[in-house]
Amino acid sequence: MANSAPTPRTVWCTLHLRLVVSSDSTLPVPVELRYAPTDPYAVHTTFHTGAEETTEWVFARELLTEGLRRPTGTGDVHIWPSHSHGHPVVCIALSSPEGEAALLEAPAGALRSFLRRTYAEVPPDTEHHHIDTDSLANFLDTVWRSND
Repeated sequence: MANSAPTPRTVWCTLHLRLVVSSDSTLPVPVELRYAPTDPYAVHTTFHTGAEETTEWVFARELLTEGLRRPTGTGDVHIWPSHSHGHPVVCIALSSPEGEAALLEAPAGALRSFLRRTYAEVPPDTEHHHIDTDSLANFLDTVWRSND
């Protein structure tokens, strides 16, 4: 009987971020993070912005990891390490094409722990092994045939 590696599992986490409203005021924002090995380069997030309102964002896992160590990002997402009230945080600046913007602070330790768990499931530089290339090829074939 051949040994096979265990199937990577989806990693979930709820973090309590702080929405920076002003220099001395923040609001709590619960955020669910989900990492699925079937989408190995991405971390899917659900921001709970109201009683029944949510906002979805998808971040590159590598971008979040790099943001723990140094400023990174382009376009509508910028991430950098910082401190807030003596605690290490990761600042996440989001902007939309409509000109809306938000600055959030995530607890660095909790984000680091979540990311470590994702790398335990899918180590760095092995992501490409988890992409379903057959489904991608079938999809591209369907698109190609529909353009004939």
